[in-house]
Amino acid sequence: MIMNKIHLLDEATINKIAAGEVIERPASVIKELIENSIDAGATEIRVEVIGGGTRSIKVTDNGSGMTRDDVSIAFLKHATSKISDAYDIENVLTLGFRGEALSSITAVAKVEIVTKQEGDMGGTRLVVHGGEVVSISDVGAPKGTSIMVEDLFYNTPARRKFLKMDRTELAHIVEIVTKNALGHDYISFYLSHDDRELFRSPASGDLFDTIVHIYGPGVARELIAVDYSNDLIKISGFISRLVFTRNDKDYQAFYINKRSIRSKSISDAIKLGYYTMLPKGRYPVAILNILLDTSEVDVNVHPTKQHVRFSHELALMDAIAEAIGSALAQEELLQATEPKGTQTRLSTDRDDVSVIREQQSEFKVPIKDTQRRLTRTGRHLAQESKESELPFDITILGQVDDTYIVARTLNGLVLIDQHAAHERVLYEQVIESGINGSQELITPVNLNLNSKERVLMEGYIPYLEDSGFGIIEFGPDSFAVSAVPNILGKLEDPSVVHEIISDILSGGRVRDMTGISEHVYKSTACRGAIKAGAELTVEQMKKLVFQLHRTKNPHTCPHGRPTVVTFNKADLDKLFKRI
Repeated sequence: MIMNKIHLLDEATINKIAAGEVIERPASVIKELIENSIDAGATEIRVEVIGGGTRSIKVTDNGSGMTRDDVSIAFLKHATSKISDAYDIENVLTLGFRGEALSSITAVAKVEIVTKQEGDMGGTRLVVHGGEVVSISDVGAPKGTSIMVEDLFYNTPARRKFLKMDRTELAHIVEIVTKNALGHDYISFYLSHDDRELFRSPASGDLFDTIVHIYGPGVARELIAVDYSNDLIKISGFISRLVFTRNDKDYQAFYINKRSIRSKSISDAIKLGYYTMLPKGRYPVAILNILLDTSEVDVNVHPTKQHVRFSHELALMDAIAEAIGSALAQEELLQATEPKGTQTRLSTDRDDVSVIREQQSEFKVPIKDTQRRLTRTGRHLAQESKESELPFDITILGQVDDTYIVARTLNGLVLIDQHAAHERVLYEQVIESGINGSQELITPVNLNLNSKERVLMEGYIPYLEDSGFGIIEFGPDSFAVSAVPNILGKLEDPSVVHEIISDILSGGRVRDMTGISEHVYKSTACRGAIKAGAELTVEQMKKLVFQLHRTKNPHTCPHGRPTVVTFNKADLDKLFKRI
């Protein structure tokens, strides 16, 4: 007897497979539920999380609510109130429309929905476990909807084991709530974890005010407004001034017709708008609202609806780059009209954050500072006294742009990146002998962290303290640094501490704890190394080349950038088109 190999999967299995496209982690649940609340016209949205979201998630809103008949089918696949046919997809303005969110969530969790429409005598309570209705009953409830999601992935253990630590999952949740708050400043958002408030934003209807509440006045005062339109597009929002950049894209948020999206093309267009004025590896703050005709954008690309396709992408990217460039040019024009000498900038006309900020001239790294940095790493070497006698055939010729050491060897011309080279030296010394103690700061450095960074900070504190940092908690949301590793030497600029901590916290993407110490070491070595733009004497150049020569891997910095580039005679002949 021949047995058929192909068969149809049962409905429960189909739903669990489909849920994997929409629900990847607790943050995915919250994203979908918040979008449903926004579509329901809510002006207040509360998100309460337990155990990083894996134990329970509760999202409550004051939106329109549902009738008993609506809620009884709302969790079924492709049940939606947003569209009626295929034509509606091309013109959809709601955040949700596919009818997959609730069905995907209820397929992999234990869910309770309590909802009530305005004017109804009472509400409805629906309980669904793994896609199966447990009960439906009448209940007293306020107008709106409350959805409790417990034991996420309880019936799909293979998915559950891929979740990260609670604090990492919580960081993703904070990011989701933050981006929704920035994109919908007319809605009040609240987020708590284990009954502790993490985040609150007002329904101010003013994007700048929302930025102040989310990122703090320190970030807000560094922003300039963007206001641009043409026949295709209207762009509004804020970008950071040239002097204020970050080491990651966490402070970038893009919205197409109020929909939060991810787009490398938009990020690239922003970078193009800054032209060549951004340092390598640095990213501007950018919160941009982009409005265009619904016929110009396809939102039905992926079940998560975070990726979109544009009909005229090149024209859109050109418009974004032009909008950024125009805003920056206008800022330069305003600064140019101020009296010469000490320039000032009034950051905002709002009383709560009005600050006049001095624009200091570009800082020139003193020779003594460079000498201190080299001496610290030189003490680690037994042959420090012989550094002037380089142990290999190399002749120091000079320095280019106070950044690159130029030297000659028997094989040709050598260029050495002084920062990358010293970073390699520091990193290997830290790996070999540890941070080697810390130094107390006379005045602790306050850390102005956003909500996501604060969540990550608590998990990092033990590793920072093991690495020589002293961290003081000033309540649930405030931190200060009271000590730094000796490897940093005399701290000339306290802002470097915040840069190190920001670098380290960007490691929220580190997959396990074994990578955290490594990240701390790399960031500390980077900030403790000789800077690009620091003038070096010939003797200092010799010291650095000697120290680099003694490392185990002199060819790259800890982040993988080259430290040395060599041009042999054949390379030089080719450059000058000699045969």
